[in-house]
Amino acid sequence: MPTLFDAIAPIRYQGRDATDALAFRHYDANRIVLGKRMADQLRFAVCYWHSFCWDGNDPFGGATLERAWFDDANPLHAAELKAEAAFDFFAKLGAPYFCFHDRDVSPEAATPRETRRQFHHMVERLNAHMQRTGVKLLWGTANLFSHRRYMSGAATNPDPAVFAFAAAQVKEVLEATHQLGGANYVLWGGREGYETLLNTDMKQELAQLGRFMNLVVEHKHRIGFKGTILIEPKPREPTKHQYDFDAAAVHAFLQRHGLEREIKLNLEVNHATLAGHSFEHEVAYALANDLFGSIDMNRGDPQLGWDTDQFPNNVAEVALSLYYILQGGGFGSGGVNFDAKIRRQSIDAEDLFHGHIGAMDTCAEGLLAAAKMIEEGALRNAVGERYAGWQAARAQDILGGKVSLADLSAQVLQDDRDVEPRSGRQERFENLVRRYV
Repeated sequence: MPTLFDAIAPIRYQGRDATDALAFRHYDANRIVLGKRMADQLRFAVCYWHSFCWDGNDPFGGATLERAWFDDANPLHAAELKAEAAFDFFAKLGAPYFCFHDRDVSPEAATPRETRRQFHHMVERLNAHMQRTGVKLLWGTANLFSHRRYMSGAATNPDPAVFAFAAAQVKEVLEATHQLGGANYVLWGGREGYETLLNTDMKQELAQLGRFMNLVVEHKHRIGFKGTILIEPKPREPTKHQYDFDAAAVHAFLQRHGLEREIKLNLEVNHATLAGHSFEHEVAYALANDLFGSIDMNRGDPQLGWDTDQFPNNVAEVALSLYYILQGGGFGSGGVNFDAKIRRQSIDAEDLFHGHIGAMDTCAEGLLAAAKMIEEGALRNAVGERYAGWQAARAQDILGGKVSLADLSAQVLQDDRDVEPRSGRQERFENLVRRYV
């Protein structure tokens, strides 16, 4: 069947000096980096929603992108056309994975039973495309935020009937993710928060959310899904106060509900910056608390205060986050999902390729820089030197609980001398990183 991308040839690696705009200059999938193929280190995924569902509309204007499936009067047939085009795109780009929401791949019908029937039909279609192309599923998720029934949240909704509807929807998508061999399942609480405390019982809503997450984990084990359950933090937008504000807030929530060993984090760059953090901070926090799972790679705009979901283009920023991820053991079941969209003026079919090619090249450059930082060890050694005092026997006794507050006080009085501070050498560390990028 002809698709939107018929005129575009498969994207190939042509090297740093390539002049073809539809070619990789840095992403060489088979290049070995730190003992693994570059493709296996980065585990790139294309997101279904921004790439094939967004029509270019924004709060001030309607659609700008023209796609055959947008104009098809039969929603199920439109979903089939969209899937055909999506897998043509995945294969030509050479992306090993994709990610989807249920409503990205299958329409909502008049009744839950008909919605379920059509979703099962499309899951079979997806499976056939996966077998044909070799593209795999990084993660699936349920859209619990677009429909008006979820205007007051899904798991945190004041109406238990909406809670039940959301649970039924997640059950279907979790089982579909399992059927398709997905590596992970993501829970994004798009409207799990509140606009005003005047009409909100926060304790009640958090209890509901905790029970919902436990229900998902229980069903994961019941069906034998071996993938990782992930939560994606976001500070605001669409709700004013999101319960999953950042990695630390989600960590506290997981501990409160006994889920810290069951659920990890899917971290997004633009969400981190909206929370007032650098992305590497969120990555480092997740790694320090054994919560790191996967990432949504994109960027925001420094002049705009919302989630613009642009493709990444800053090698230095990407390199630093990948440095910490690789130092922490790499992605495991996770990967790099491009939760990014072309601009609404970029209306040609090849523009979607340009966005992904640039992003994949940026990440490849970042990976090579991070690998060199790890291999040479200069930054790791400099940090180790700064904390070297904690390797002494006395310091280890403090960490091991062998020393009391009174013991420390007595030692300070016995030594009877002031402590001279040591320079943090921030500029030296910044210059050190700059050598690699």
